[in-house]
Amino acid sequence: MKKGAFLMALAIATGMVSCAQGPKANMKNEVDTLSYMMGVSNTQGLQEYALGRMGIDSAHYADFVRGIEQGMKETDAKEKAYLMGMQIGQQVSGQMFDAINNQVFEGDSVNSLTKDNFLAGFLAGVKNEAIVATDSASLYVRTQVEAIKEKALEEKYADYKKENEEFLANNKNKEGIKVTPSGLQYKVLKEGKGKVPTADSRVKVHYKGTLIDGTEFDSSYKRKEPSSFRANQVIKGWTEALTMMPVGSKWMLYIPQELGYGSRNTGKIKPFSTLIFEVELVDIEETPAKKK
Repeated sequence: MKKGAFLMALAIATGMVSCAQGPKANMKNEVDTLSYMMGVSNTQGLQEYALGRMGIDSAHYADFVRGIEQGMKETDAKEKAYLMGMQIGQQVSGQMFDAINNQVFEGDSVNSLTKDNFLAGFLAGVKNEAIVATDSASLYVRTQVEAIKEKALEEKYADYKKENEEFLANNKNKEGIKVTPSGLQYKVLKEGKGKVPTADSRVKVHYKGTLIDGTEFDSSYKRKEPSSFRANQVIKGWTEALTMMPVGSKWMLYIPQELGYGSRNTGKIKPFSTLIFEVELVDIEETPAKKK
């Protein structure tokens, strides 16, 4: 088919599908044709997205299209602002609320945010009529969400947490075990004669970490190379122990979850895990003096 005939056929076809109210195709050259084709190509997946992700009923798809047409042809600034606000409102009451609710309660079908209160708060914030400042509300949200997630984790891992607490309660009475005021338990396997690091010291250590069931989650011995780091750049239980150990010492550490990873899930280490470490303090690495 010649180019002119193709453009004519395409113009006839678009005349058949164009709506009376919307823009009509008028393809006189290749750029016109490219523009039309570009418009068509950018609708790919839109219907599926509207029906699936946006929650539009298939019976109302024509109304969805009518809204698109209305938005395309609207030039009045007041009406454009209204339409944009309506779009935001639909997103807030639909996708945004559902996403935030799922983020807070992680799919819990029993608990849910109150949608009317959420929308009332959003609208009050938009109008600058909220009873609190936005930053104060954000701080409250962070605190409460953390508490909700912590409670959910404690319920989920209640038996595991109890098992770890019982382990520590029994372990502290074993021969050679010492307990610090923070709850850290340790046993001296070998007492070194070197310096004792400060929290700011960079130390070189060999270690092996296990859980109370014997699961090994890390080992510098297996890597055949000691690790180096600042004593205050690790979990609290490690920092406390390192700042009591003379160089050359080898200790067993029994670190309660409060001084470890707490409620965090770090792969092999489940929330509320007691951490057992065999730690050998090899050396304190001297840091170069700062230039004046």
